[in-house]
Amino acid sequence: MVDKKILVGDFEIASCFQLDKLPERRCVINTINAYSWVMTNSDFVFKKALQTSDVLLPDGVGVVWATRLLTGIKIKKIAGADLHRMLLELLEKKQGSCFYLGASDKTLEKIKLRLSKEYPSIKVGMYSPPYKAQFLEEDNRLMIEAIQRFEPDVVFVGMTAPKQESWIFQNHKFIDTSVICGIGAVFDFYSGTKSRPPQWMIDWNLEWFGRLISEPRRMWKRYLVYNCVFLYDIFKVYMKRGRKKS
Repeated sequence: MVDKKILVGDFEIASCFQLDKLPERRCVINTINAYSWVMTNSDFVFKKALQTSDVLLPDGVGVVWATRLLTGIKIKKIAGADLHRMLLELLEKKQGSCFYLGASDKTLEKIKLRLSKEYPSIKVGMYSPPYKAQFLEEDNRLMIEAIQRFEPDVVFVGMTAPKQESWIFQNHKFIDTSVICGIGAVFDFYSGTKSRPPQWMIDWNLEWFGRLISEPRRMWKRYLVYNCVFLYDIFKVYMKRGRKKS
């Protein structure tokens, strides 16, 4: 695994990431975008979860732009969907196993069906946790036990941010696996429950706009409000760096 990091604001973000084999020790991989960056301003546990990730991938054009502005280094966006595909390709080669934690039973069954066609050599485990704002200790115990019984090489967690990253941060030490990562909306995209924006939008850094027009009621605040707050945060960091140099 190649993971070169660069400090952007309060976060060490992967400027280069390559995965040619599974890590020998447990590795926590998360992603960061403009929305999650802003959320960390008011959620200490979430911020700590991102800061202590073994790998923090830039999953958003805003973070890519901010990195270029603040450091002068050009990096590429690495979406949760890209990470998901990388790991599945590795698991298929080694006839490994993965576990999906999150979403509904119906969504998980759709994921399993698609995997059986595209990656037939992978052994798949699943668990749908209860839908609630905060899990009880018993909920966590059942989730961890389900994962441990299956003994997966990789654990995919899909509970949306910041819930999934916070859960991983608080529970990863109880899970024996090579990789545990939060990939959120990928569960819906891969299962076909929701459609990811077309490739041309992704290529032109307009994936955020595609998601906005497909789910305006749910996404308007994330992209129209939080993106503005993100720009303000980056501007403050930029000005602070300028004052230090002078």
